[in-house]
Amino acid sequence: MAIVSGSIVRSGQGTSICNTIRYKYKHVPFEHNAAKWHGDVNQLKTAVVAIGGNALIAPGKALTFENQMDMLVRTSEQLVDLIQMGYDIVLAHGNGPQIGNILMQNELTREDVPEMPLDALVAESQGLIGYMLQQSLSNELAKRGVNKIAISILTQVVVHEDDPAFKTPTKPVGMYYSKEQAEKFTKEKGWVFGYEKDHDGYRRLVPSPHPVKIVESRAMRRLIFGGEHQVELIIACGGGGIPVIRRGGKYLGVEAVVDKDLAACRLAMDIEEKLLIMLTDVDYVYLDYDTPKQRKVAKMNLAEAKKYLAEGHFGKGSMAPKIEAAIKFLEHTGEEAVITSLAKLEDSITKGDGTHITK
Repeated sequence: MAIVSGSIVRSGQGTSICNTIRYKYKHVPFEHNAAKWHGDVNQLKTAVVAIGGNALIAPGKALTFENQMDMLVRTSEQLVDLIQMGYDIVLAHGNGPQIGNILMQNELTREDVPEMPLDALVAESQGLIGYMLQQSLSNELAKRGVNKIAISILTQVVVHEDDPAFKTPTKPVGMYYSKEQAEKFTKEKGWVFGYEKDHDGYRRLVPSPHPVKIVESRAMRRLIFGGEHQVELIIACGGGGIPVIRRGGKYLGVEAVVDKDLAACRLAMDIEEKLLIMLTDVDYVYLDYDTPKQRKVAKMNLAEAKKYLAEGHFGKGSMAPKIEAAIKFLEHTGEEAVITSLAKLEDSITKGDGTHITK
């Protein structure tokens, strides 16, 4: 990285884009027109980018290692395009399909192999996906002659022990069980189950508490804004991060799953980032989605985002967490949140495609 780094921010009216440049952690604003920037250092922008499961495995494909690596080659090409546009990115990712497989392995072999708690399995998925992302991104960077290397950080995310989510688990994980099996595990382990009609089976429900702190954020910030010799592309908060609580001066893992977009938001706030990009399987945020009145929203401000969320326009397990993350981000350190598809990533920066949410 050059000695300068910064973030895209918008002016008060949200109509023009400027940059806030961090020069040895001092903020110096200047116009976005690169031709007007002179000096011995390069202009460089930063962003936290959260990618979903569609960036890790193609729809309908079996979750084999080979299929995932094939998909990550394409994902890495688009992410490195963004880097070559002058962005240093911090990459967060989901783990939905992968943690499902790991949980199934855990459950099917419990008679022969000691079971691991859910926080340990999230850590396992971080290592697996982090390895695949490191390899595919570093290969693409080397192919293009970009002097960077991807590194993943095993990330712990602090949640409150008294978060209401622990009293009402809602996040389905793992395999499907019969009614008899669900009743057995409820009695033996205290698990909570939910019935899913489409599969005529019961799945375990776990808490999904809100993240309040990223344990490793200070170390990440030093890597992200490391000066002229910084070459690290940081991968963090995999699968929402490993959920931990703070008790008696120690961190303790808990049986929970943190939403990856909310974790990416928390990371962006902890490192004082200004731009948060959340990539999903649609190009835009839509109102009245999947109805005859469906309409895309290219731009919205913070008040509009809150209004649309309260009106119930966004699915609880899909778009709602992204809008919640955008709102929380903009209420704190953030200046702009972008929600779009991986395919529209470059156009969202260069042409304003996707949904842009500003203060």
